Amino acid sequence: MSFSLSNRVALITGSTRGLGLGIAESIASAGAKVALNYFGNREVAEGARESLLKAGAQVMLVRADVTDKEQVNAMVEAVEEKFGSLDILVPNATGPQPQKPIEDYDADFYREMYEFFVLSPFLLAQAALPGMKKRGWGRIVNITSEVYHGSVPQFTAYVAAKGGQIGWSRSLAVELASSGITVNTVAPGWIPTDRHANDPQEDKDAYLKTIPMGRWGTPKDVGDAVRYFASEESSFITGQTLCVNGGRTPWKFLTVFTQPP
Repeated sequence: MSFSLSNRVALITGSTRGLGLGIAESIASAGAKVALNYFGNREVAEGARESLLKAGAQVMLVRADVTDKEQVNAMVEAVEEKFGSLDILVPNATGPQPQKPIEDYDADFYREMYEFFVLSPFLLAQAALPGMKKRGWGRIVNITSEVYHGSVPQFTAYVAAKGGQIGWSRSLAVELASSGITVNTVAPGWIPTDRHANDPQEDKDAYLKTIPMGRWGTPKDVGDAVRYFASEESSFITGQTLCVNGGRTPWKFLTVFTQPP
């Protein structure tokens, strides 16, 4: 089995750095045309695009706020216009993820988490599904987190939103099952990227000790899991969550605080 994605087109949101870029690299290496999405740093985005081009990928760069309906619709239209279709959708974009007691959160931040992890996948799916249904083939792979399965404390907004994303994915998976479209989720553990550069080293050391495999995960590990769900080989799998965390199964969560991916 090759898990080839030749002649497929993928859109990965929040994909110009960190886990998103790792996912894009894995999808591109399987032969898919890739649309990179960003909203903030244009220079970083251009660097990611150039890196994929040098690796031989067919890639485009699209700026869009993934919580804005008009911008999402325009982004999907741009991808379909350039590449002819959109077959693989990977909602990955995220915002800040502070850990603090529930008394210190406010309603606006809860809404922000909902917008990133429930509203955004909904808007993206609405925009992409007409084409997927017409072709009778599609893959939606949401990036969630192990924190939902582990009930990490002082993370209520993020955990609740990720739980909503998983529930949404399971419901949509059943709704679309007869259409040739699968919906699955990948739940990474804490995988240090550039956004974790300033995290306390003692937190990292403590977390590493809880990984049965004894090593850190990498963006490629997450990307390869997404690649599997995006492939033809996973065609009879839908509504599932794959934890990519080196064996830190939900029922073996330890008391050590874990940063989200």
